[in-house]
Amino acid sequence: MGDKHVVRFEPVGIEIEVGEEQTILRAAAEQGVMLMHGCKEGQCASCKSFVLDGDDIEHDRYSTFALPDYELDEGYTLLCRAHAYEDLTIELLNYDADMIRSGLPIQEAVAEVIANNAVTHDMRHLVLRLLDPGELKYFPGQYVDITVPGTQATRSFSMANTSSRDGGQLEFVIKIYPGGLFSSYLDERISVGDRLELTGPFGVFTLRDNPGARLVFLGGGAGMAPILSLLRSMAERAIDRPTTFYYGARGKRDLCFDEELRSLAATLPDFRYLPALSEPADDDAWDGEVGFITDVVARYENDLDGADAYVCGPPPMVEAALPLLERLGVAQKRIFYDKFTTTGDAGDPEALEAEAR
Repeated sequence: MGDKHVVRFEPVGIEIEVGEEQTILRAAAEQGVMLMHGCKEGQCASCKSFVLDGDDIEHDRYSTFALPDYELDEGYTLLCRAHAYEDLTIELLNYDADMIRSGLPIQEAVAEVIANNAVTHDMRHLVLRLLDPGELKYFPGQYVDITVPGTQATRSFSMANTSSRDGGQLEFVIKIYPGGLFSSYLDERISVGDRLELTGPFGVFTLRDNPGARLVFLGGGAGMAPILSLLRSMAERAIDRPTTFYYGARGKRDLCFDEELRSLAATLPDFRYLPALSEPADDDAWDGEVGFITDVVARYENDLDGADAYVCGPPPMVEAALPLLERLGVAQKRIFYDKFTTTGDAGDPEALEAEAR
């Protein structure tokens, strides 16, 4: 085990100890400091920060799309891939002052599979029951890393339920990608009773307190999972903020949890669910919205000043949604997003394995 060093985060004035074998992000999480992050694979750039003092840092492999060489030379770093070999002072470029000290402890757990049901032609509803420990504390919208059986690799998946308190269950909505490491296991080999190892919670895609402010959710694909968790949490807590959930899919066969989402209006009286199909089939008999979900949002919204927006799904959808929401009036700091990046060789963007939570 290597030496430990002190890393100070500015402008928040928080100091942590970081072992040389840990990434700075992981050390912060273990000490209850919730830094902004997304993929933890060096691909999404959510944890990009600037080194103010110190330069003895080594990085695990990452995508140069997230951290170009010229930015590395200027002093930028990715906290999810950075190892400190001396004391450092780091400027956080993206942080939430209200949440940074609210992190939950990282736990390792073993769970057994109790259900694996298809909810669309290429998405599964995986349900696990925790065995050791029997409960995992997390905030709705967070995710865990699941170890792929027979390997040392992990994949990240967001919980769709709000808590594991009742029965120790964790629910996930997972997209099947041909050839994906976890996808192949989930699609071809998994059985009820199988045991899985998991670690978490991670992620900052959590509901911020902003009474009265409108909420806009944009989702696509397996981005359904964390948004469903947030909406279920709102229903449980009787949060009555005006809320719209825009969900994009290709065809009708790609929609899931449709009945539950439409029924939420009975619990959340100011809630509207608005799905849209970008490529409806002739036999879909679809009379709802058609087009990319960002185009639908642009048709329905003209002033989102003061609103909070949550975006979760495939990178192209997220990348299209962020500037649109700003143009519609959402303050940049009130846009929260979780980009479901692919997983693979972070050093070679052309060799990325198709696998996402």
